[in-house]
Amino acid sequence: QVQLVESGGGSVQTGGSLRLSCAASRYNSYMGWFRQAPGKEREGVAAIAGDRSKTYADAVKGRFTISKDNDKNTLYLQMNSLKPEDTAMYYCAADSNVGGLWRALLRSEYNYWGQGTQVTVSS
Repeated sequence: QVQLVESGGGSVQTGGSLRLSCAASRYNSYMGWFRQAPGKEREGVAAIAGDRSKTYADAVKGRFTISKDNDKNTLYLQMNSLKPEDTAMYYCAADSNVGGLWRALLRSEYNYWGQGTQVTVSS
């Protein structure tokens, strides 16, 4: 079993920045960030593999950066140039059995999830 605890959400204005953190109880080769807005499906935002290769959703490329501190088993998401459409509950996910980076933004690849942290961007 893996416990994941997110932090760092909040409310910002358009163009602002936030940094999310996710503390994991143990190492997982794949970790990712997902988000879910009201009435919408949960979608992959960014993911990182054990070799530190990364993948991003098109909607956040160039604005969000995922990183990981393996010594602390902590995942981060630096979010810059935030837009109102980024408003959602953000979830951390982890699993060591993801079928490759090309699948790392798929919700179905992950068995372990955090409780989520809310990000609200106002115009």
